Amino acid sequence: MIPVLEKLAAGYRAFRTLYFETNKTLYRRLVKDGQKPKVAVIACSDSRVDPALVLQAEPGDIFSIRNVANLVPPFEVDGDVSYHGTSAALEFAVTCLGVEHVVVFGHAHCAGINAMVQGQQGGDVAGTFIPAWTSIAARAFERAKHEEPCSEGEDLLRCCERNAVLVSLDNLMSFPFIHERVADGRLQIHGWYLDIAEGALATYDPATKTFVPVS
Repeated sequence: MIPVLEKLAAGYRAFRTLYFETNKTLYRRLVKDGQKPKVAVIACSDSRVDPALVLQAEPGDIFSIRNVANLVPPFEVDGDVSYHGTSAALEFAVTCLGVEHVVVFGHAHCAGINAMVQGQQGGDVAGTFIPAWTSIAARAFERAKHEEPCSEGEDLLRCCERNAVLVSLDNLMSFPFIHERVADGRLQIHGWYLDIAEGALATYDPATKTFVPVS
């Protein structure tokens, strides 16, 4: 077997022996009764940011939605057949599973936000699908330049990453089924930001409009 795949296969064998066998009852209950997570997490596809690992969640704890740059697109319905993977996952989590919390889980050193910034600064963004997708966060660039007009380089990227979380929170509220549930108290939405180099998590406080470290 190819070495990198053998590493994954060895990981599976360790999972099967060390974890599954001691948690077999949990897995079978989740199959029998179905999943009932209370939290949906919108995280980045980045291989360094696994929300289940960072949050030490058990199977069934979180409904994980992952995409480039942990973005939530605005609500839109196309006349023709189209594909809205993140929107479909949100709809399933909120209307079918009845999650009580939706967390936008941003992170530092995000290549997707870096691509967005390059595009906003007039640079070329590689790929067929990446430029359009990351442009969802264009307002984060505008907000960052308003907050810190002189910021450049890594400082600008960090500011854009945090503001991209806020753009996604705004976009969440454009979905009628989310807006309705937030308004009547059935659902709460949250913005979190992880500094992966330091392992430091912060949560957005709407009252102070700042990200507050989790101690």
